[in-house]
Amino acid sequence: MKKDELKNKIRCGETSRVQFKQQFTTQKEIAAEMVAFANCEGGELLFGVKDKTGEILGLDYDSIQQTSRELGNTANEQVRPTIYIQTDVVDLDGKMILVATVQRGRNKPYKDLAGHIWVKQGADKRRVTENSELLSLFQDSGEYHADEASVIDTSVRDIDTLALDRFFQNVYGKPMTEFDVPQEQLLHNLHITDSEGRLTTAGLLFFGQRPQQFKPMFVIKAVWFYGNSIAGTEYRDSRDIEGTVPEMFEQAMMWLKSCLRRTQNGQSFNSIGQLEIPETVLEELLQNALVHIDLLKTAAIRLMVFDDRVEIVNPGCVMGGHTIDEVKLGNSFARNPLMANFCAKTMPYRGLGSGIPRVLAEDSRVEFIDSKEGNQFTVRISRPLTATEAGSNIDSAVSNDEKAVSKQGVAVSKEQMLLAFCVEPKSLSEICKHLGLKDRYKVKKRYIDPLLNKSLRMTEPESPNSPTQKYVTI
Repeated sequence: MKKDELKNKIRCGETSRVQFKQQFTTQKEIAAEMVAFANCEGGELLFGVKDKTGEILGLDYDSIQQTSRELGNTANEQVRPTIYIQTDVVDLDGKMILVATVQRGRNKPYKDLAGHIWVKQGADKRRVTENSELLSLFQDSGEYHADEASVIDTSVRDIDTLALDRFFQNVYGKPMTEFDVPQEQLLHNLHITDSEGRLTTAGLLFFGQRPQQFKPMFVIKAVWFYGNSIAGTEYRDSRDIEGTVPEMFEQAMMWLKSCLRRTQNGQSFNSIGQLEIPETVLEELLQNALVHIDLLKTAAIRLMVFDDRVEIVNPGCVMGGHTIDEVKLGNSFARNPLMANFCAKTMPYRGLGSGIPRVLAEDSRVEFIDSKEGNQFTVRISRPLTATEAGSNIDSAVSNDEKAVSKQGVAVSKEQMLLAFCVEPKSLSEICKHLGLKDRYKVKKRYIDPLLNKSLRMTEPESPNSPTQKYVTI
């Protein structure tokens, strides 16, 4: 590690990735720190730096040697399974700092000799006591797959026989009744049911009659907002999309197509036009969200359409220590391999990590946000036309009171009129009069607030409700 890099880390204080130690304390205490790092994203123990204050004290030669030996013994004897650490000594203006690096573990969960499992909580650590969190650690290491778990109180009676028949006909070219294997054994061999005849989670989500009866949080919450703010209280449409995975995919695609615009792009007048976001992009990203959802987290998939973008927020961050850059290259870590297998046989899903590279090749306006803290993965797709740019090419469902006609006879949105009018500062009353609307509250909520700090600013930002407040285009 370089000298300036280490100085900067110390200057920034302790974090979930950096811990200060004035000196080696006990193997038991240091083992707990190692376990916490290995169970999360890894980290560094800096010996020779005072706890809390970050004062650089340094270690002498004998202390460095003794600390190094103790660290090695701790990693080998006090942590299960064994972890491997890397040590380095950095000279900070004559003061020697021993840096012990613990990598993110691949065999989670790690525990100390007493069997305690530790994880990082900010700059501190805490013990894991909840079963769901323990399962999440197993899942992250690939030792547990939630889609293979049995669903209590289910049986073959909860299977949609028509969906199952379609599956066998499409995949094997013959109905299930023509196999020389008992139905119970056949379903178990395909992991649709377990050894006791209960549906697996994947079996329920692909072939169940009413999956949400047993998994109520497995839904897509779809919202079509006015403007570009998630805090908006008014929206064009909102619905919960339920059913099996293939049904939810089909419904979500239909809903998205109803929200997005189509443009002619050189096509004949009578053609339906091209979707503003390529359909293959939406298909790949929706299927990825459904297949890679974290089934241990009680949260729904969120599908949100704004004037300037579409967002798909999925419970569950990137697994296995992979980064966004690796995902873009096609490196994948299947959180739900059984669901991925069913998806590949029932939907346009191709798997094998090829989906994201295909999306990027089709549309470069896609952004990926991996939130480890919130345990969620967000895909953001920019829309080529925003509401303020919309003109005669708009073909989305916008109500008549949101459109006006310019002197040239071209359709113009209220937002576009507002921004053009506010080239000079205008009051709320003046804006209402110009837009031909009387409801001041509605105008502010629907048209002004979504544009603030993006295309519009207040003349008195420190007093938002000032009676002399005006708005001006940025």
